[in-house]
Amino acid sequence: MSNMGDYEFIRVAAAIPEVRVADCYFNVQQIKKQILAANDEEVQVIVFPELSITGYSCGDLFFQKTLLSEAELALDHLLNETENLPICFIVGAPVEYNSKVYNCAVVCHKGEVKGVVPKTCLPNHEKRWFESYNEELNVEIAYKNYTKFGTNLLFGEDNRCFAVEIGEDLWSVVPPSSRYAMTGAHLIFNLAASSELAGKQSYVKSLISQQSARCHAAYIYASAGFGESTTDSVYAGNAFIYENGKLLAESQRFQFKEQMIISDIDSELLISERKKNTTFITKPYAGKYNFIDIELYTEWELQLKRTINPAPFIPANEDNDATCEEIFSIQVAGLAKRLLHTDCQTILLGVSGGLDSTLALLVCVKTVEKLGWPRPMVCGITMPGFGTSDRTYRNAVQLMQSLGITMRDISIVAACEQHFKDIDHDPNLHDVTYENAQARERTQILMDLANRVNGIVVGTGNLSELALGWTTYNGDQMSMYGVNAGVPKTLVRHLVRWAAETQMDEKSRAILLDILATPVSPELLPVDKQGQTTQFTEDVVGPYELHDFFLYYTLCYGFAPAKIYYLALNAFKGIYDYAEILKWMEVFFRRFFSQQFKRNCMPDGPKVGSVSLSPRDEWRMPSDASAALWMKEIEELKTS
Repeated sequence: MSNMGDYEFIRVAAAIPEVRVADCYFNVQQIKKQILAANDEEVQVIVFPELSITGYSCGDLFFQKTLLSEAELALDHLLNETENLPICFIVGAPVEYNSKVYNCAVVCHKGEVKGVVPKTCLPNHEKRWFESYNEELNVEIAYKNYTKFGTNLLFGEDNRCFAVEIGEDLWSVVPPSSRYAMTGAHLIFNLAASSELAGKQSYVKSLISQQSARCHAAYIYASAGFGESTTDSVYAGNAFIYENGKLLAESQRFQFKEQMIISDIDSELLISERKKNTTFITKPYAGKYNFIDIELYTEWELQLKRTINPAPFIPANEDNDATCEEIFSIQVAGLAKRLLHTDCQTILLGVSGGLDSTLALLVCVKTVEKLGWPRPMVCGITMPGFGTSDRTYRNAVQLMQSLGITMRDISIVAACEQHFKDIDHDPNLHDVTYENAQARERTQILMDLANRVNGIVVGTGNLSELALGWTTYNGDQMSMYGVNAGVPKTLVRHLVRWAAETQMDEKSRAILLDILATPVSPELLPVDKQGQTTQFTEDVVGPYELHDFFLYYTLCYGFAPAKIYYLALNAFKGIYDYAEILKWMEVFFRRFFSQQFKRNCMPDGPKVGSVSLSPRDEWRMPSDASAALWMKEIEELKTS
């Protein structure tokens, strides 16, 4: 497996050491211990809490020369002890400058202080001891051999650029991190000492998540913990790592020992988000910021510590009900607007007993209910053909009956046999003509019947099929409104299961669960003697869970095949080997490029998540674009 550094990941840590108030030597020993542990874990940058060298809760001891001098000497000791380590670390310390004391973050690397960042926004109690620093320009101070000092310092490398803010800086109307991000910082480290109050932690997490998302940045936060004075406050030791608004790692509160959390930040993902966001302003303060180069070590054979979700379209467990309800509501609202606009009298859709038509049917039923219309306004049509299995036909009929909609049964067998005679096609030749004729016959029935009853044909095809072109042009590719157009196959399955478990009566639930257990098939080839299907979609185009994974990272972030392959190896470890992943990735990109002509004339349908293939608003690609560059990279992966 490749080194994660090849794909622009950076490993970060947030540490909460045990602290003794005003015992600087003890504190740097604890900090050193965690730096060594982080270095063993191949961490590139680690951050410690606010004033971690002295302890945050020293009170008026910050006026004492003894404490300030000892803090500086302790930092000297820490620098000497770590000068041969490649890790960069950020500690908190009081720093004297121009007859004032500042609450500072000290950025250190290979035995040197690379820069000192003072706190800008001080809470009232801190103003007793510390001065706020809000000058626009940095200065050099006589601290560790003349060090850059200011709130306009950026550190690191071009694609691994980071900045530092302290505690309440994050809580200000315009946090320093906003300016840092607009000037090029991809990672923000916050040294904090936030005391505990009931309900405060959820607010802090919300604040960090929103700032991380707003800045398209990673946010690494370390707050003071066990050992700080509890005279008037308690410090529970909160540490969080967020990436673009998503929580990657967090500490446990109220622990009586040191803690450290580690995760890997995808800087390419953050850069991709900034490129696509036209409201993200870049470099507005470039002339006022000073960049301090720190070469972050990348020679380790790093393997990812973060978990890569194999199903990126599926909502997280804690958000599942609300997110599924929301997706359903988007589909319903889209269809309702189209029904009211067209003033139609009937909603028609083909019901096959498969997952896609099942989800579309549930959306149609929910829509008429919300509009206050009777369920029989929905007309489900089952159109058995040469490949229709007994199981899917039974499920289609029973589901329509249980939902109380209008049902029609129109066989396509005779019409297709006549069509084969008309075009002189041998019905024993089960080729693409044989298959597509059935799909187009079904679409013709739906369209013509809709004209006769003043109805609208609702499409059932999903986002994954659109991506792969696994749809018959001017057959099931066409409808008057496609309610599933923004829903990938893995999410279709998830939504149907959610509906079965939370929205249905016992009879309907049993039918839905059997539909979920039925293998995915277009059912266009003849069934066997037992009436069972002989054609399985995933045997031909590959597993939908892989294709949805490829689709997500291709469209959301524009990742190259090599990066997606690396992520897939991590996400599907123990499920698919490298050869299988490359095999189906090649299928995905080949089909994705060659089938764009179908997407360029796809019907209207609602976007429900982060990805859409609508040629009108979301994905604009020439139908004749070449896939050569993507195929070349996949071939290189096969031989690497």
